[in-house]
Amino acid sequence: MLFPSLLVQPMDYFERMYYRQGYQRIAGVDEVGRGPLAGPVVAAAVILPPEGIGEELFDSKKISPKKRHGLYEKILSKAIGVGIGTVSHEEIDYLNILQATLKAMALAVGNLPHPPDFILIDGIQGLNLPIPQKPIRKGDQLSQSIAAASIVAKVTRDRMMEQWHHQFPQYNFAKHKGYGTKEHRMAIERFGICELHRKTFRGVKEYISCEGLKKPRIQGVELNEKD
Repeated sequence: MLFPSLLVQPMDYFERMYYRQGYQRIAGVDEVGRGPLAGPVVAAAVILPPEGIGEELFDSKKISPKKRHGLYEKILSKAIGVGIGTVSHEEIDYLNILQATLKAMALAVGNLPHPPDFILIDGIQGLNLPIPQKPIRKGDQLSQSIAAASIVAKVTRDRMMEQWHHQFPQYNFAKHKGYGTKEHRMAIERFGICELHRKTFRGVKEYISCEGLKKPRIQGVELNEKD
């Protein structure tokens, strides 16, 4: 045989490597919501048991909503610890999306019920925390802990946007979760922006006039000042 067969790296490769080095509480950290035009960025930190949860975990974006919700519930029931960090659209505008994302991740780690002794982070940047850590590019496809965090963060943020859909139905946040779809952009063009929109993002900032924000309309009716 000219070439050896390619080996697929197991999803617990990094966890096992750091367990062998003596770490006991390894947290995977991931975020969701960097790209949307509206809503917060949400991060999750998850400490799985060494044996996992008995399910294959992978990047939340590549799992069907039904499967994702089932895994979310199982992660919550089986995980040693889960922490959530949320940074609002106002903070995103103030900090910029990169710094807001790093803050959300740090908050998620800080909200774990048990402090981790090692962190696996999705991405190429570390966190400003006094904890040993390893950033992993495309970590949600290479680490089961990060994949678990990806699923928890995705479901958490989706549910937040579905709740806000009831307050701002004209944008249909329940469908696109604030991402810049054609439907969402057309709604912004028609109704202006609402308080959830990220005012420094292209596709939003163009609709902020010198006089201030266009008042959002609910179901095609312009809001009055008293509303």
